Amino acid sequence: MKTWKKFVGLALAATMAVGLVGCGQEKQAEQSGGKDKVHLTVFAAASMTETLNKLAAEYQKDHPNVEITFNFDSSGTLKKQIQNGAECDIFISAAQKQMNQLDAAKDEKANPDKLDFIKSDSRIDLLENKVVLVAPEGNPKHVESFNDMAAKLKDGSIRLVMGNNDVPVGQYTEKILKFYNLDEKAIAAAGNITYGSNVKEVTTQVLEGSADCGVVYATDAFSAKLKPIDQATKEMCGQIIYPAAILKNSKNQDAAKELLTFLQSDAAMKVFESVGFSRV
Repeated sequence: MKTWKKFVGLALAATMAVGLVGCGQEKQAEQSGGKDKVHLTVFAAASMTETLNKLAAEYQKDHPNVEITFNFDSSGTLKKQIQNGAECDIFISAAQKQMNQLDAAKDEKANPDKLDFIKSDSRIDLLENKVVLVAPEGNPKHVESFNDMAAKLKDGSIRLVMGNNDVPVGQYTEKILKFYNLDEKAIAAAGNITYGSNVKEVTTQVLEGSADCGVVYATDAFSAKLKPIDQATKEMCGQIIYPAAILKNSKNQDAAKELLTFLQSDAAMKVFESVGFSRV
């Protein structure tokens, strides 16, 4: 009899334990909205570091089941990583060129390798930025404008830091140098141009005073508390557009679309505009 009572007691205890576990799982699912955790990976131009981190924190408050991981670097480097098979849900480039090179909807001139990595119908022009000229604190060489920069580069009296030719900020700077009919290779060979692998490196060289001036985005000047000396015109380097798109191999298409929609919202735009970005 005692053995039977002991067996019944153990069975009841086991049943209660299973019930408690079940309740705990239901409660946990309820707290997370009954949704599994979604991990989104966003590859974005380095110039978006501060704004996107801020926006992600806000977004995740309202979407606790979404976890966002960023990979910030030059658009050229990010494009190569995507091309080499890196997992990515959303790509935001600092120029159309790198996005075009991944878009099968573009012609052979824009996409010579006929790569097919992004969903063309998800592609949008998210933001516009500006290219500005900055100098170290105190502006020791008294660089007053892009015109003045060009004149001083010609006479070899200053050193400019710019992005490499495979990154958008470097490509925009190349256009500015061509606008002034400056021979970049000759000036660099003379030691009057140095390079950075992305816009953050260019900004750092200016802050450290290892160059007399540099060409960066308005948003990076704002983040680094550098006061722009001059702003490049559309005639000098074209329009600085940041396209965004969802990757074809994304395993979280719906969540990626929802995040991309949020980045176009008025609330997100206020954050972008606060550092110098603008709507296209």
